[in-house]
Amino acid sequence: MATLLHRLGLGAVRHKALVMVAWLVAVIALGAGAATLSGTMVNSFSIPGQESTKALELMEERFGAASAGATAQVVMEAPGTGKITDRATATQVAAVVAQLQKLPGVVSASNPLDPKAPTVSQDQTAAYSTVTYGVQASEITVEEREALTAVVDQSRSADLIVEARGEATQESGADIGGAGEILGVVVALVVLAITYGSLVLAGMNLLTALAGVAIGALGITTLSGFTELQSTTPILAIMLGLAVGIDYALFIVTRFRQELRRGLPVPEAVALAVGTAGSAVVTAGLTVVIALAGLSVAGIPFLTEMGLAAAGTIVFAVLVAITLVPAFLGAIGLRALPKKERGNPVASPKRDRGFYRGWAHMVTHQRVLSLIVAVAALAVIAIPFFSMQTTLIQRAAEGSTQEKADQIIAERFGPGFAGPLLVLVDGSGAPAYASSVREKIAALPDVAFVAQPRVSQGQNAALITIIPGSGPEDTATIDLVHAIRDDVADGPGAQVYVTGQTAVSIDVSEKLDQALPIYLILVVGLAFVLLVLVFRSLLVPVVGVVGFLLTIGAALGATTAVFQWGWLSGLVNAQTTGPLLSLAPIIIVGILFGLAMDYQVFLVSRMHEAHAHGASPRDAVVTGFKQAAPVVVAAATIMFSVFAGFVPEGNDTIKPIAFALAIGILFDAIVVRMIIVPAAITLLGRSAWWLPRWLSWLPAVDVEGAALERQAPEQSRDVEEHVHAA
Repeated sequence: MATLLHRLGLGAVRHKALVMVAWLVAVIALGAGAATLSGTMVNSFSIPGQESTKALELMEERFGAASAGATAQVVMEAPGTGKITDRATATQVAAVVAQLQKLPGVVSASNPLDPKAPTVSQDQTAAYSTVTYGVQASEITVEEREALTAVVDQSRSADLIVEARGEATQESGADIGGAGEILGVVVALVVLAITYGSLVLAGMNLLTALAGVAIGALGITTLSGFTELQSTTPILAIMLGLAVGIDYALFIVTRFRQELRRGLPVPEAVALAVGTAGSAVVTAGLTVVIALAGLSVAGIPFLTEMGLAAAGTIVFAVLVAITLVPAFLGAIGLRALPKKERGNPVASPKRDRGFYRGWAHMVTHQRVLSLIVAVAALAVIAIPFFSMQTTLIQRAAEGSTQEKADQIIAERFGPGFAGPLLVLVDGSGAPAYASSVREKIAALPDVAFVAQPRVSQGQNAALITIIPGSGPEDTATIDLVHAIRDDVADGPGAQVYVTGQTAVSIDVSEKLDQALPIYLILVVGLAFVLLVLVFRSLLVPVVGVVGFLLTIGAALGATTAVFQWGWLSGLVNAQTTGPLLSLAPIIIVGILFGLAMDYQVFLVSRMHEAHAHGASPRDAVVTGFKQAAPVVVAAATIMFSVFAGFVPEGNDTIKPIAFALAIGILFDAIVVRMIIVPAAITLLGRSAWWLPRWLSWLPAVDVEGAALERQAPEQSRDVEEHVHAA
């Protein structure tokens, strides 16, 4: 691979203008595709084949599209001691309902004061109208949603409180381009400028990363016109692609500057940087791609699509790093070095790594104490992970109309009204069997109310609405869903299904919770095999895997403490607290796995190289650490700033994921790679690099391109002859 990448880097330098134009054309083409072919993205989650999802499909067939359409509840409350049924207040309620019925996209808006089907609280202080749309929530236009909001806002008065809640009121897109994200990019630019000592080189690094992100994001947007994608997918791909794109370019540029200082001409320095550091970039990128593509092991289509889309962005980031970056470096040439070094790069003073050398000496000297303190610290931070809860139900932001509506519903009607369950009785015997089903459900615990069955026009299905006695996220509601499925059997010519938004959330959350351990075993096994191949050792991979597990535990533990428990939630502008989004843990595991292996390979390979050259175990650790640690710290700082930039103003879906990735990178780079890994490898001594004889057949994976580096002098002469001949 190193030889192939060397040739690729050399070709990028020789044809740098063509490479730059080709990438520019790709961006323009995908931009045109995104503008003309993009489709609507969704923010709802379901799994084909599950009971709740199948029931929704049957409902649409039996009762029409409106039965499965998005809904909103417009909640009205009489202030003070007033009653919603008072004549003056009732008149206002009727006027609000009349406006709701005329809204664009609305199929129906129920009258809460209708004697046949009233939806009034027992104390008669509040009522709600169910507004039903003919399409799913993702298909509701911005104009239709704004029209609903306008009616709610205009209907408020001193005599009537009006708020709205429900899936039809939720925005369907992810927030992109906030001040936090811009600040993260600015921080990354500052770190790069300090690291390089050159604003031009820092700008080039950032520009190439943005090119890769643009292509990935535009590709996803174009793809949305052909398949249904989650609204979170583009922002996840942008966040991840920007972080790794900057880091991958950093690795190659750093190696390029090292080769210039060794006296190599620019073309060969670029080619050797791509062949050596580029090999580590490809390996790291491949690891992230495999981890993201491995999300398909969960067997959940929307998660598979998210993983593959994000993996595609990583592929573009790698391609940019090994083609566009070397093309730019070929154009920049010796200007990549500070002015005082350009005349004679070989005479450049050696970089003093005093801090990193001192840190390595301290950690390796106090290896037992360092190891105990670091592991204990991460273990303590991971404690909240064991009480982590997940859900698909998005909590309303504090102070929003949705939150106010939820409070009125919970106080006046009961917590179960916020998440009703639907029981579909399907089949020719459904009308006759539905009454029996209703009686059985009414006898179950935690049932507050069971509505009369509503029979379809074709007399082949019946729909029963159930109000649980507890909220949608409560354990009692989950138990009720399972109780209905276990205790209410199918009848003659009739099948019983439990569905509704709450049931769908329960089904998807349980499926994801079951998939997480399997996925974790997969990525841990992959990490172990990868590290065995790279370092030809058994104990070093064990250290890497344990470090990764500590990183995951601490990241999820901190995220649970902040976003579920509410600790320090104000610092991250968390507008809601409660169970984490169900898909967050498995996505976090996949991304952090790839990034952790990136740092592990880059750091430990330098230690392994020093050991192979005859250094003592401790000296090998110190030597490798002081060479690789500065780049790892710079890369981690950049990645942390990019991820953290999506936290303050990100939406409720992406905010916990971005926080977990940012804090996970911090723990992994500073605690695991800077303390645990050097301390553990020093403690293991020579046995750290031991490989049993029965595994000697394993291929040697030269990630750092050491063999290519040994051939550099001869290749350098060939390049110089080629350049002179040209």
